[in-house]
Amino acid sequence: MKLTLSVIKADIGGYVGHSDSHPECLCEADNKLAKAKESGLLIDYHVTKCGDDLQLIMTHQKGENSPDVHEMAWDTFVACTNVAKRLKLYGAGQDLLTDAFSGNIKGMGPGAAEMEFEERTSEPVVIFMADKTSSGAWNMPLYKMFADPFNTIGLVIAENMHQGFNFEVHDVKESKKITFSTPEEIYDLLVFIGAPNRYPVKAVYTKSGEIAASSSTQKLAFLAGRYVGKDDPVCIVRCQGAFPAVGEVLEPFAQPYLVEGWMRGSHWGPIMPVGVADSLPTRFDGPPRVIAQGFQLSQGRLVGPRDFFADVSYDKAREKANEMAYMMRKHGPFEPHRLPLDEMEYTTMPQVSRKLESRFKPI
Repeated sequence: MKLTLSVIKADIGGYVGHSDSHPECLCEADNKLAKAKESGLLIDYHVTKCGDDLQLIMTHQKGENSPDVHEMAWDTFVACTNVAKRLKLYGAGQDLLTDAFSGNIKGMGPGAAEMEFEERTSEPVVIFMADKTSSGAWNMPLYKMFADPFNTIGLVIAENMHQGFNFEVHDVKESKKITFSTPEEIYDLLVFIGAPNRYPVKAVYTKSGEIAASSSTQKLAFLAGRYVGKDDPVCIVRCQGAFPAVGEVLEPFAQPYLVEGWMRGSHWGPIMPVGVADSLPTRFDGPPRVIAQGFQLSQGRLVGPRDFFADVSYDKAREKANEMAYMMRKHGPFEPHRLPLDEMEYTTMPQVSRKLESRFKPI
């Protein structure tokens, strides 16, 4: 069965501040997607949230970048924005950068990760969703999942993974892409993906060309030309068989790592793996959070979800993330907690700089 799995998200209003999503917004989204399923547009769907981001997980047979599916998702976000405005939620509709749908949701504000594939005999997938961070946040975990044998032992001992994977990397500033083959080009790959703000990993493929992972790489600031919130990316990863096992896919998040985002999108902070119920970034609007929802696909039906990071085995990761957060917060407005100036270009910093520009004198 040829199947498309689409994950499309948007911040349509925070409850309270930037911390959570209101139940009425999730209910409105569920009603809209239920109608789309009833009409035959969708095979199945699941509505969830990560912090203040509304997440639409959908299966269908319309292919990637389907105008019908994207328009339905856009209309859902618009309807939920109306609910958010009625409730006076904070930043209602902030990810919707245009007034009308124009054929594809990409470039209009919401983030999207999609993949089309032939459903296997058993098709487990994990969908990662993050809040208070940027689109390059998946670079390190994707590298560990698909290229690091210290994380993924299958790269060493599983015959069907031993040849490695191909990484599609995007240059989001120049709108270009390049593909690296691992393990032979690992060092070249790391030159670029070690700078995740500019070079996010868009997708990972087997050497035979089968899709293994897909992420959202939309940069809200580049689209809007100003700071309107962080990208809050999503990522789909297929598991088992020719791909890493579920445990190998989840393992990178057992060690918290620093990502950009957090308060006003202007700080480095640890990404914390949590269950959906705990995706409530509050301390300094953070720390950044990541959830992992697992599904088995059965003829397009989403069997699940499993809330993987609700597991107690991630308690130590959460403890470490809190310790890292305390250490970073001690720096206050100083680097390395605050982003360097060249990465503050799309925050509110330029407005302050322009106000003081006339006061600078030659030395």
